[in-house]
Amino acid sequence: MNKNELIFGAAYYNEYMPYDRIEKDLSLMKEAGMNTIRIAESTWSTEEPHDGVFNFKPVTDVLDVAQKLEMNVIIGTPTYAVPAWLVKKYPDIMVTNRNGQVKYGPRQSMDILNPDFLRYAERIIRKLAEAVQPYKCVIGFQLDNETKHYDNYGKYAQKKFLEHLKAKYKSTDEFNKAFTLAYWSNSIHDWDDMPDISNSINWNLHCEYEHFLRTCVAEYLNWQAKIIKEYKRPDQFITHNFDFGWIGYSYGEQPGINHAEASSAVTIAGCDIYHPSQNQLTGAEIAFGGDKIRTLKNQNYLVLETEAQGFKEWTPYPKQLRLQAFSHLASGANGHMYWNWHSIHNSMETYWKGVLGHELQPGVIYNYAKEIGKEYKKYGPQLINLKKKNDLALVIDTDSLTALKFYPMDFPTGGLSYNDVVRWTYDALYKMNVECDVVDINALNPSDYKMIVTPALYCISQENAGKLYDFVADGGVLFSTFRSFYADTKGTVYDAPHPYKLTDVFGMEYSMITQAGDAKVLGYPAQVYAELLENKNAQIISTYEHKYWSQYAAITKNKFRKGTAYYFATKTQPEVFSQVLKDALEEAGIPLYPVKFPVIIRNGVNSRGKKVHYIFNYSSEDYFIDNPFPDCVDIITKKPYFTGNKIEIADWDLVILEEQ
Repeated sequence: MNKNELIFGAAYYNEYMPYDRIEKDLSLMKEAGMNTIRIAESTWSTEEPHDGVFNFKPVTDVLDVAQKLEMNVIIGTPTYAVPAWLVKKYPDIMVTNRNGQVKYGPRQSMDILNPDFLRYAERIIRKLAEAVQPYKCVIGFQLDNETKHYDNYGKYAQKKFLEHLKAKYKSTDEFNKAFTLAYWSNSIHDWDDMPDISNSINWNLHCEYEHFLRTCVAEYLNWQAKIIKEYKRPDQFITHNFDFGWIGYSYGEQPGINHAEASSAVTIAGCDIYHPSQNQLTGAEIAFGGDKIRTLKNQNYLVLETEAQGFKEWTPYPKQLRLQAFSHLASGANGHMYWNWHSIHNSMETYWKGVLGHELQPGVIYNYAKEIGKEYKKYGPQLINLKKKNDLALVIDTDSLTALKFYPMDFPTGGLSYNDVVRWTYDALYKMNVECDVVDINALNPSDYKMIVTPALYCISQENAGKLYDFVADGGVLFSTFRSFYADTKGTVYDAPHPYKLTDVFGMEYSMITQAGDAKVLGYPAQVYAELLENKNAQIISTYEHKYWSQYAAITKNKFRKGTAYYFATKTQPEVFSQVLKDALEEAGIPLYPVKFPVIIRNGVNSRGKKVHYIFNYSSEDYFIDNPFPDCVDIITKKPYFTGNKIEIADWDLVILEEQ
């Protein structure tokens, strides 16, 4: 592996091909400038067709050609899709969720705590690692695939959870009190009486349980990493393709795993990012995913899966595939890989098309990729290992996500989710060209930032509330939205004024919440949910425009010691939100560019120590902007730009400036 070369490639499944064409495919990849393939992660039934009968020839056949052609290979452990014979032998390997036991068929449907699964998973991991150990072309290992807890309410999970409760709460009396289990006679007085919790009406117990399950996922990935470490060379990395929330495409917090916790299993963080295309392409999903994964290890990361094409609405316009590629680099990725190389001809993902279409011949998409490959090779040394230092952190939290699933903001419909608020907040910053780190609340070091934004941070520990208190007191700017600072980490509402421990910081408190109804804020309709803020000594930016709620604040700003705290108590149109954000950014001393979306600016420092500025045009119109940077040269065209010079950015195009 060339440390100065961007990774560029695709997932490759020789097992799915209608005929043998490994050398042809890898040669086509080489011609397109690709240098890396990812294999083996979903083909356990091919690698072990019968219990104890192993066949790694489909893997080593690919490795033989890759070695000959000097291609890099990432080996995925195949444990996320179990073979039918294993389920037949041990039926309870299939996960049991709240609706009962899942039937065999889909991937990611096994119980990752089942001892029979773990025993067989360890065997296939070890056998695969032994088979690939001689190959120098293997540069790293991917653990499992988009791993989550799969809503596991099976007997092994519940038994382990009971042990967790015993260790944490010491006695049933303490446990009953922590969850108010006297409600509806749910209390227990002997640990052996602990019921199946899948039908519990205590939603806070479910919050605790899902937090526990996410820890189990982290332990599972670390268990796999420990096995791989016995076989890997010092120069080989361990990664995982973390995925995100999914509503049509990748964005938001993933409920089935805590990325910050699970990242301890990997040496290089990786992710899968899928996003809209054509006129819906904004780059926001790419930026959010990168800003989140980059912070896990505070280093560069890999995009292990993204789309080449797929479905009719994901077919990219000319130049969009290139725009997407460089967008990943601008967030700090050290390369990207497509899912997948070839379009498969059967099963669920037939039309999740690859670099090659179903005809398996080079076509339009292949030629787009070929142009990217040329540029990656030519300009990679100036673009690899981009370092970013942001002054703003957007804080995310899986505990808040879980709690707001059970206590939705627009009960009973549940139409406004935690991730909706995260997206609303992040998009506003993104479209204003304000870069940020997306940081888990428990990994946050407030002193690293001038400004912290907390969308719907419903759950807050006393420790983290104290950190935010001190952050503002010491001169930071805190910007928080509705549904923040209300409950502890298991979703139990604090019996204290809200925002919990921060009423002095915000200069207000709230106890009443309501549907927004026909209320307005700064002339725009409030949406769905509203907190009625009782002002103490804060500056009121806006009250509610409403016959009965007009005495309550909707947006406040409060000077507290050396810092400032803003609170936004309802969801509004982006224009209103951005207007108040702008004031907060100025307060924090974070400058704004004179341009906004669809022109997007992303910055960093390259491995040569020079400042690099990516300027993207996410639209079908040409744009002209004044260069806001000191004297620069476009890395691609070599054209110089002095401060104030006009820069033309064509439709779906980009400019990459390096300061001189």
